[in-house]
Amino acid sequence: MQVQVNQYPQLRTLCWNRADDVVLDSGEAFSLYERNWRFVDQDVLTTEEMALLQDLIKEHGPLLVAA
Repeated sequence: MQVQVNQYPQLRTLCWNRADDVVLDSGEAFSLYERNWRFVDQDVLTTEEMALLQDLIKEHGPLLVAA
């Protein structure tokens, strides 16, 4: 799966140092969410971004994040 970062606001924030039109493979996107979960504002996740997260979790397993 290819992930167009601009379609997902929280992922776009995590990719602040990458080109605006960057496309990630699903493994890269999953890894970014997992490593940087503390910076994700869960209260403003869009429906589309929640669906992306669910797809990534189905493909790669649960997010292993420290609380």
